[in-house]
Amino acid sequence: MRFIGIIPARYASTRFPGKPLAMLGDKPMIQRVYEQARKALDEVVVATDDERIYQAVEQFGGRAIMTRKDHKCGTDRCLEAFDRSASGVNKDDKETVIINIQGDEPFIQPEQIEAIKACFPTEIATLVKPFTEADGLAALENPNTPKVVFSRETGNALLFSRSVIPYLRGIDRQDWLKQHKHYKHIGMYAYRADILREITRLPQTEAELAESLEQLRWLENGYQIRVAETQVQSIGIDTPEDLQKAIRFLEEMG
Repeated sequence: MRFIGIIPARYASTRFPGKPLAMLGDKPMIQRVYEQARKALDEVVVATDDERIYQAVEQFGGRAIMTRKDHKCGTDRCLEAFDRSASGVNKDDKETVIINIQGDEPFIQPEQIEAIKACFPTEIATLVKPFTEADGLAALENPNTPKVVFSRETGNALLFSRSVIPYLRGIDRQDWLKQHKHYKHIGMYAYRADILREITRLPQTEAELAESLEQLRWLENGYQIRVAETQVQSIGIDTPEDLQKAIRFLEEMG
């Protein structure tokens, strides 16, 4: 199969405006994401709605495509970028997979991308990582970190939620991480090109609107989301405070 990496990157952000251009060491964050993705993919493009991001990508030798500003989510932006690229000539090609790589994950590892590639053939794939006792209960209960339950038989996701799933009835909350393996969702998706086109046409569902998780719309409409497990710690950057943590992590890496 053919794999294409697309990195949605907006300038506007409620919690961190201009986040893709924030400097992480001597490089803007979007460059670090792009370079990590290129280690596992021959074809990578940044899909942006801002000329500043477009120019920054061009300056470091990357490839960028301008997209509309009114997209509600990164999935829609990925489809427009795919349609605008030469890769979109065979738009419904079942042998083409688009990998949606989050623009705020500068430490994404090639093995994580390889893991999601290995899920195919399937319709949609994503990554999960087990919570550890070291993460602590606060991390498990953090609504900004979606959780997932998946089938051990098929490897397909059963449910995503911002709440803790499963709820361990009759067990003290402080012991939840000792008694059960919970999984956090790592927000990188891969879609077969024809499936990407289908899911962007779906109307939003009540569960999606309630949790603000678009993957619930796909599940509710009968699509399969294959799960790949990673042990690599991911550091997403949502706020300026997260950026400072990432800078410290980069310094520790040397």
